[in-house]
Amino acid sequence: MSRAHDRTRLASTAGYLDDRLGAGNFVKRNIRKVFPDHWSFLLGEIPLYSFIILLLTGTFLTLFFKASMLEIPYQGAYEPLRGVLMSEAYASSLEISFNVRGGLLMRQMHHWAALMFIGGMMIHMLRVFFTGAYRKPREINWLIGVALLALSLFEGLTGYSLLDDLLSGAGLRITAGVAQSLPLVGTWLTFFLIGGEYPGDDVIGRFYTIHILLLPGVLLALITAHMMLTWVLKHTQMPGKGRTNDNVVGGPFHPSFLGKSGAYFMFTFGIIALLGTFAQINPVWLFGPYTPSAIGAGSQPDFYLAFLDGSLRLTPGWEINFLGFTLPMSVILPALAPMGIILAGLALYPYAERWVTGDSREHHIAERPRDNPHRTAIGMSAVTFYGVLWLMASNDVISAYFRLSLNTMIVIGRVLVFAGPALAYYVTYRICLGLQRRDAANLSHGVETGVIRRRPTGEYIEVHVPPNESIEAHIRGKQPVPMLAGVSEDDGGARAAGDGAGDDEGPGGTGVPSGRGHGRIARLRALMSRTYGGEKVPLDGENGHSGNGHGDRPGEGYVSGEPGTEGSEGQAAIGSGTGKRRPPIG
Repeated sequence: MSRAHDRTRLASTAGYLDDRLGAGNFVKRNIRKVFPDHWSFLLGEIPLYSFIILLLTGTFLTLFFKASMLEIPYQGAYEPLRGVLMSEAYASSLEISFNVRGGLLMRQMHHWAALMFIGGMMIHMLRVFFTGAYRKPREINWLIGVALLALSLFEGLTGYSLLDDLLSGAGLRITAGVAQSLPLVGTWLTFFLIGGEYPGDDVIGRFYTIHILLLPGVLLALITAHMMLTWVLKHTQMPGKGRTNDNVVGGPFHPSFLGKSGAYFMFTFGIIALLGTFAQINPVWLFGPYTPSAIGAGSQPDFYLAFLDGSLRLTPGWEINFLGFTLPMSVILPALAPMGIILAGLALYPYAERWVTGDSREHHIAERPRDNPHRTAIGMSAVTFYGVLWLMASNDVISAYFRLSLNTMIVIGRVLVFAGPALAYYVTYRICLGLQRRDAANLSHGVETGVIRRRPTGEYIEVHVPPNESIEAHIRGKQPVPMLAGVSEDDGGARAAGDGAGDDEGPGGTGVPSGRGHGRIARLRALMSRTYGGEKVPLDGENGHSGNGHGDRPGEGYVSGEPGTEGSEGQAAIGSGTGKRRPPIG
C-alpha cells in the first residue's frame, strides 16, 4: 500500500515539474543514455569530483581568510611566531590552521583536491591522447580540455601565493620576475597583477579576486561546456565485440552509470579526506612569513609548476642586448618554451595529425595505444620531457641527498632534456610494435597455456588455445593508421601528396584525400604520411615464429587433428613439428 502511494506521489511530482518545465521528454530521452563500461572512461571523473570538493572547501576557507597585506604583530596560538610582524593574510592562515574548528583539515583537503584536480586532468588528457579520442568530431572538446589545463595551472599559482608565507612568497617573486622580463607587455602585465613594484600592497588582494571569482567562474563555464559536448557527442569506446562507429555498448545512465559515478565520487572524497587527515601538506607555520631577504632551503613549487622551475634552473644565463634593450633569455626562454611546447603541441596535434594522414572521417572507436605507435611514442616523449624538467626542479635536494655536485646535476639535466625524449620515442615505438606482433601471434597461433605434452615420437608440443571471442574482437578492432591515398609504405615517396588545398577524397569516399600535387610541402607531407600511417604489423600476416619452438615454418603453430588427441587443434609443436596453420579467424 505504501509503495503504491510512493509511486503515486513520485508520478505526481514528475507531472508537476513536467507541466511547468517541459522536462519530461528530455529526461525520458536521456535517462537511458548508454555510457561505455571500460574502466579508463572514469578517469575523467576524478578532476570533476576534485573540482566540486575544491569549491566546497574553498567556500569554507573564504569565510575566515583575510586577503590583506597589512602588517600586524602575530598574537595567535602558535607560540614560536608570537610577536613576529606578518601580513594579515599569513596571520589568518595560521588562525585557520590552529584556531578554527576543522580549519586545518579543510586547508589540507583543499590543497590535496587541487593536486588531484590537476593530476587527474593530466591523466585524463593522456588517456584521450593515447586512444585518439580527440579526433573528429571532438576537436573542440579537446581544445576546451587544453584551456582547462592552462587555466588550472594559473589557478593553482594564485591559490598557493595567497598565504604569503616564505615558500609562496619566493614563488611569487619568481612569477613577478618572469612577467617583468617579457618584452613589450611585461611592465603592463606586472602592473595588472601586482599593482606596482613587487611586492607592493595589492598583490594578495588581486590574486584573491582572481582565485576565488574570475578563474573559478571561467573553469566552471568550461567544465560545463566540456560535459555538455561529451553528452551530445557520442562517447568513444574501446574496440570489442559488437562495438561499431554507430553504437555505444555499455550501461545506461540510470541506474548503471549513476550508481558507479556516485560511488566513485564518494571514493574520491574519501581519499582526499584521508590525505587531508593523515598526510601533512604545506605546513605554513614552519616556513614563516615572507621577507624578500630570506629564502628556505630546498624550496620547490607544487608538481604541476615544478617543470617551469626545473627549466629555469637548467637554462644558461643568456642575454640579448640590442639598441639599449636587454632581453633576459635565461628567464624568458624557460618560462615560455616548455609551456608553449606542451600546451601548443596539445592544441595543434589533432589538426597536425589530420593534415599528415588526410583523415577527415568521424571516429567513435578509440584506438589502443599500441595500434598507433608513432602517436604513442610522441606522447611518451612529451611525458619524458615534462618529467625531466619536473625532476630537475629538485636538483639541489638530489645533489645534497646523493652527495653529487650541483653543477654535475645541471649538466645531466641539460643532456637528458634532449636525449630523454628521443630515447623514450624509440623505446616506446619498439614496444608498440612488439605488442602488435604478440597480438598477431595470439590470433594465428593461439594463446599459450603453459601445458607441455610429449608425443609417442618423442616430440614435445605446447598446448595452445584460441583466444576467446571478446579478446579476439578487441584485437581485431585494430585499424591501419590512415595515409594519404596514392602514398604507399614502400614506394619511396614516388607519388607526392597534395598540400591540402582542393584534395579529392580517396577511393570509395573514405575521407582521405588522394595523393596529388608537387613541391616541397607536398613531398614532405607524403613522407610524413608514409612514415606515420599504414599498417606496421598485419594481424593476419606471417610473423616469423620459426625457431622459437612453435614449428618450422613462419606463422605455423596450430596442429590439426581430433580434439583431445595428440596433434589436435590447439597444440603447437616444439621442435620439428609440421602442423598446418589454422586459417585466420573471421
